[in-house]
Amino acid sequence: MSTATYTKTGTKATSAAKLDKSIFGVEVNNHELLKAAYDAYMANGRVNLAATKTRGLVRGGGKKPWRQKGTGRARFGSSRNPIWRGGGIVFGPSGRENYTKQLNAKAKRQALRQALSLKADAVKVIETFECKDGKTAQTAKLLKKIEVSGSTLIVVSLKDNLVERATRNLPDVKATDARYLNVYDILNADTIVISQQSLAIVTDWLAGKKPTAGVSGKEPSK
Repeated sequence: MSTATYTKTGTKATSAAKLDKSIFGVEVNNHELLKAAYDAYMANGRVNLAATKTRGLVRGGGKKPWRQKGTGRARFGSSRNPIWRGGGIVFGPSGRENYTKQLNAKAKRQALRQALSLKADAVKVIETFECKDGKTAQTAKLLKKIEVSGSTLIVVSLKDNLVERATRNLPDVKATDARYLNVYDILNADTIVISQQSLAIVTDWLAGKKPTAGVSGKEPSK
C-alpha cells in the first residue's frame, strides 16, 4: 500500500510512502473490538465529580420531628430521612466509583490496526513536521498546502511545547505523540497527517518490533 507524501514545506514529493499492509490493510469484519477500545478510552478519561449526600451527611435533622407515639402519624427519628424532602440520597454516587475499563495490550494493538485500516485513505505522510517558532500561521499554511479537510490529526514523533503552541488554536486540529496514538483520535479524524519518523514508530510498535535504530524521539533536521 502507498499514499501521497509531502515535503516539510507542503510540496508533493515524487515518491509515495509505503504503508504496511499488516497495519493499514487489516480486514475489519465487525466493530466490536473498536467499540470496546473507544469506550475504554472515554471511560478512562472520565472525571468522577458526581457525589450525593446520605442522611448522615445532610446538615440538620438532629431533632426528632414529633414524639414516637400518640400522634397517629408514622414514626420518624429525623427530618433528613431519605423519603423526606430535603433528606439524604439513597444509593447515589459517592465520588469514589471506578469507571475505568481495561483492554490487554494485544487487543489495544489490534484495535489500532483496525482503526488505521478504516482510515488508510485519509492518511497523508509528510517528511517532517517542523515547528521551530511555534507559529500557528505556519501550521495553517502547511495544512492548507497539503489540502487537508475536516478534523485533522497530526501525528509527530515528539509533541513538545512548540508543537502544542503551533496547533492548539487551530479549529478541528489536534496533535498527538506517535507513542500515544489511540482509537478515539483516529476514528474522529477526517485527515491524518503523519511524519515519516512517526510512521516508523507506529509501524514498529503495532508490528511488535523494537523501535527503529536511530529514533530518538525528535523530528530529523533538514
